[in-house]
Amino acid sequence: MKILSDTPLTEKRVAILATDGFEQSELEEPMRALQEAGATVSIVSPKKGKIQGMRHAEKGDEFDVDIPLRNAQQGDFDALVLPGGLMNPDALRSTPEAVEWVRQFGRAGKPIGAICHGPWLLIEAGLADNLHMTSWPAIQTDVKNAGGLWVDEEVVVDNGIVTSRKPADIPAFNAKVIEEICEGIHPR
Repeated sequence: MKILSDTPLTEKRVAILATDGFEQSELEEPMRALQEAGATVSIVSPKKGKIQGMRHAEKGDEFDVDIPLRNAQQGDFDALVLPGGLMNPDALRSTPEAVEWVRQFGRAGKPIGAICHGPWLLIEAGLADNLHMTSWPAIQTDVKNAGGLWVDEEVVVDNGIVTSRKPADIPAFNAKVIEEICEGIHPR
């Protein structure tokens, strides 16, 4: 796909769903890339105030929550990004409101990007069945058990859902997420 400007996402709104324990680079770098492409990016969380990032096993920076999950409407956004880390997606997949929110994006056919352990939310939302995807290698059995078709590649796109394995894959992940947002809705 040819991108016609440096800001192809002008007038697009993207939600990043996260809570404490997200891998900082997997939130921060996609957020920066989306903003540089012209998107308005909001951090949505079941937690109010600030959420704690992680740099692997060490605490990273805190980030302001822009919209509490209970006040967020899927219809207000064009796409969703799910950062990984170990604690963040595990806590979110145990939060029924977060799972339902992810499910709504999937049903609406909106682009979704999930990296590292982020695909746990795709699994919990019932979006992994027959989906070509990747993830942090340790959860490949979870993907397969949910009916997903797991592959070991830096970025996989299937029907508007972009998945990647780890922080080293972020440049390819960001490029594909932006491309999928440019393409718009994907009927599922």
